[in-house]
Amino acid sequence: MNKLIKILIADDHAIVRQGLKQIVTDETGMEVTAEASNSAEVFSLLEKGAWDILILDINMPGINGLEALKQIKSNYPHLAVLILSMYSEDQYGIRAFQSGADGYLEKISAPEELVKAIRKIVNGGKYLRPSLAEKLAFSVDEHKNRSLHEHLSNREYQILCAIASGKSAEDIAQELSISKATVYTYRKRIQEKMNLKTNVQLTQYAIHNNLIE
Repeated sequence: MNKLIKILIADDHAIVRQGLKQIVTDETGMEVTAEASNSAEVFSLLEKGAWDILILDINMPGINGLEALKQIKSNYPHLAVLILSMYSEDQYGIRAFQSGADGYLEKISAPEELVKAIRKIVNGGKYLRPSLAEKLAFSVDEHKNRSLHEHLSNREYQILCAIASGKSAEDIAQELSISKATVYTYRKRIQEKMNLKTNVQLTQYAIHNNLIE
């Protein structure tokens, strides 16, 4: 008898968690056995139980998924993690794998690909598209050859993309569960690291480098 694949889902939207559960409901040998709505809940659950795979969203309140991923992989190196995100691979794929992800899947593709991704990752593989695999191969170049945005932290990068998408400081603060002052602090760091002085310049850079759609 095949071992049951125990799945932990972390997403701040209950309707998304329910949709993912529905996708695997009729699959033999896998079951969603726990859910979390933020990173703090993920850490709490991992201290109490064990899962075969964690399906983790990037954009969650408090500690974002990529920052949480680093800590999770440090504490639970054998736990398989699939990043499931509304963001395209071009935006976050490389960062996800550099942070320790075992797979990256866009939410729009979940109905067709989620089960396949889970099985491949649990069996020791990596789940990513060939185009992303090629980009990952080139990402191992010398640090000096990296683009400006690749020198940003995951949180800084997230806020850069939000600013470039036209979101206000208030919107970003609410979305990430941080203060407006913190958003401004991050923006200042981003501008200093990238030597860009205005939101317009940040947006132009993001568009030119295909960081937003």
